[in-house]
Amino acid sequence: MSKIIAIANQKGGVGKTTTCINLAASLAATKRRVLLVDMDPQGNATMGSGVNKHEISLTTCELLLGEADVSQVLQRNELVNYDVLPANSDLTAAEVTLMQKLGKERRLRVVLDDIQDNYDYILIDCPPSLNMLTLNALVAADSVMIPMQCEYYALEGLSALLETIENVRQSVNPRLKVEGLLRTMFDPRNNLANDVSGQLIVHFPDQVYRTVIPRNVRLAEAPSHGLPVIHYDKNSRGALAYLALAGEILRRNESNELAEASA
Repeated sequence: MSKIIAIANQKGGVGKTTTCINLAASLAATKRRVLLVDMDPQGNATMGSGVNKHEISLTTCELLLGEADVSQVLQRNELVNYDVLPANSDLTAAEVTLMQKLGKERRLRVVLDDIQDNYDYILIDCPPSLNMLTLNALVAADSVMIPMQCEYYALEGLSALLETIENVRQSVNPRLKVEGLLRTMFDPRNNLANDVSGQLIVHFPDQVYRTVIPRNVRLAEAPSHGLPVIHYDKNSRGALAYLALAGEILRRNESNELAEASA
């Protein structure tokens, strides 16, 4: 059964795109069929997946505006072993144009409905803001993964995002839920990070992933080579952490499916 996960946080620099790329590669390494959808005009998930955003003429912009089919936009990099619907700065224009379109918040959902059965997991990299592009991702998704640093402003930003998710769930996407909260760029030597981590576990005991993504030089270097970290340095702490996260997600989803089947 296919699952669509939006990876979102309106705060930038929290490891959102890093998580999208490396989780896609880690799930693909477990022989799952994976699609990464880049909904960020910066196109960092596209570049980090080995697709040059400057050399492509069709992107998620044309998909949202109905000017191209998925088959024309889809990129495949055999090295990373997952498919990509790429993005570049053209996507900024799409957001403006969408405001005048009918059903503007459902455009991505319509696109993914046609191809969802081709994949086990579809991961959507959202822009670092709560705009029309993010709204499209939330309407298309089954759930939302929220990467966050354990720092002072994290909890405040989290409450605003959770409120947005609930509003979308009540108004246009009743199946939407929080997939999980992911602690990123974690340094256990930092007392504040440990304090915030503890608060997250107290307030969201069932939603915080056990896996923690550490600060890791190899993880930071990998995007400049157009590679997920498991293809850049598979033995690095960052690579092992994202493989562990993929395993945790698979176990969660499989146990949920078994529970639903026996209900």
